[in-house]
Amino acid sequence: METRELRYFVAVAEELHFGRAAQRLGIAQPPLSRTISQLEHRLGVVLLERTSRRVTLTEAGSVLLAEARPILGALAAAERRARRAATSQPPLVLATKAGASGELLAKLLDAYAAEPGATAVDLLLCESHPQQLLHDGQADVALLHQPFDSTAGLDTEILSTEGQVAILPTSHPLAGRSHVRMADVTSLPELPSARWPGPGGTYPDGPGAEVRNQTQLFQLIALGRTTVVLPESCRANLSAGLAAVPVLDAPAVTTVIAWPPHSRSRALADLVRVATRR
Repeated sequence: METRELRYFVAVAEELHFGRAAQRLGIAQPPLSRTISQLEHRLGVVLLERTSRRVTLTEAGSVLLAEARPILGALAAAERRARRAATSQPPLVLATKAGASGELLAKLLDAYAAEPGATAVDLLLCESHPQQLLHDGQADVALLHQPFDSTAGLDTEILSTEGQVAILPTSHPLAGRSHVRMADVTSLPELPSARWPGPGGTYPDGPGAEVRNQTQLFQLIALGRTTVVLPESCRANLSAGLAAVPVLDAPAVTTVIAWPPHSRSRALADLVRVATRR
């Protein structure tokens, strides 16, 4: 299969409309229809059921869509990495969640900048799932937090391990305790746990507030709308009106530095060496 055919098929499969798919691709509809028909003929399967009113995916089409997305993503990532590698002394791009591991990140960047011949480091702050930026080729290295972030398909080194704390409004009765347990936090009907989007952007079901970043989250907690359990290092970002209470039975959070296993960057190797040394 050609990558052009895959791009055309994915566009139709996601839009389920040949006209909208053609507009998205910037081509006319007839060559799009011909390409899909040729692809089906070569594979010997029907990928799309077409009627005058609708387009639907067949079982074979659903399988090809699931396979085609990561293939196209990998190709786009290879293009980005190749272009960056061709530039003179490209900066390292480090991805991390906004507001996470602030003190550790500052120490790491300062220590690396002091190294002879250190490369410039560009920060890519994201709301969630920094590991995806590594897979997409948008970042060279990332700080991830297990068990929240997946490290599948990546090389990693452990940097630190810490406990977790419940973030509560200072006016809440639990805010004055020396510690709590997970059952104490999850059984608060007036403060349902906040919900974060998954890798696909959808939120899990539940009564808690939908949040995308730490600033929004902390404001909602201060207003008495939700609560959350976070790594202990988040204390550094707390504003007035919020309290952090240790959660004794919450799983430990391990911060790792992660990178794609195929990387051959000397600058990346130096950054990882500095990170693990400190």
